[in-house]
Formats: sequence, structure tokens, C-alpha cells
Amino acid sequence: MRIIGGRLKGKSIMPPANYQARPTTDFAKEGLFNIIINEFDIEEISVLDLFSGTGSISMEFASRGCTDIISIEMNPLHTRFIKQCATAFKIKGMQVIRHNAFDFLKICTKTFDIVFADPPYSIDGLDTIPDKVFGICDQHKNIVKENGYLILEHPGSYNFENHQFFVKERKYGNVHFSFFSKKD
Repeated sequence: MRIIGGRLKGKSIMPPANYQARPTTDFAKEGLFNIIINEFDIEEISVLDLFSGTGSISMEFASRGCTDIISIEMNPLHTRFIKQCATAFKIKGMQVIRHNAFDFLKICTKTFDIVFADPPYSIDGLDTIPDKVFGICDQHKNIVKENGYLILEHPGSYNFENHQFFVKERKYGNVHFSFFSKKD
């Protein structure tokens, strides 16, 4: 896996053999970032990366100039790996927090231009992530800025078209991204 754009383009992200994350494919990442760079000035936005896994999405944002990134990852091995990569690549403005993403959503007080969530496809509660991010559930606050996006990566067995904040879905091979927003 590699960083596909920006100042770190071509840098490899090589997790250890026993790593248990399912990284977003380079093909899907390229399609995703083509959408993002056409709708946002990446150097001016804040990003929350939930279920960071390898940190590849956070590092892609950093490579393209984003300096306000929070990466949430529960697995201590993964968290350590993401921090090591960020240090090796001299990434500034990327905070890596070891925390359960669902619990973090309950205590988060900051709002973001982009919330990216790539949970394990088999995780309980994947379908509740949009409601939690937009503060529809008890004990949750909306953490997406007006005109910002929640981008949820999920398997094709999920369909979010009927969600009140659903905007669009993009498919890249077996990877599905659903975009949600409270547009003005």
C-alpha cells in the first residue's frame, strides 16, 4: 500500500505481517480523493479518521497539505504503527488517539469538515455510524460542520440511500463510500 498523492506520493505504508486491518485499496483511495479535492481545499479543512487501521487515509490527507487530522484507532499495535509512520514521514498536525471509535463519538466536542469512517465490515453497529456522527442518537452531538461530509466506507450489503443526510454513494470495485451531509 502506498500514498497516492501530494508531497509523500509513492511512499509505502508497510504494516507488519500480523496486522489485522483491511486497508482501503489504492484504486478506491484515488477515486475518493478525486471527489474530495474537487469539493474541498484540503489545506484548510479538519479531518477525523475513525477506525484508522493503517492510518493510510490520514496520511493521504496529510500528504496533500491537511494539518488538522485526528486519527482514532483502538488496537494498540495499529496505533503505534500509525504514530511511527507519521514520525517517519515527518507529518505535522496529525494526532493519533488510541480509543474505541464509538466511545470517542460520545465525548468528542470538536466539529470537522470531513469525518471518514472505515470500520471493520463485520462490526456491530456499522449501520448506526451516520446517526452517531450527526448527533441523532442519545449521548451524541453532531460533529460534522455545515456542508461537511461524513464518508462511510462499507460493504455492498449496506444501503444508506434512505438516511436523511445521505448525499451519494460511489463504488470502486468492492469498496463502497456513502457520503452524508447537512447541506445548507
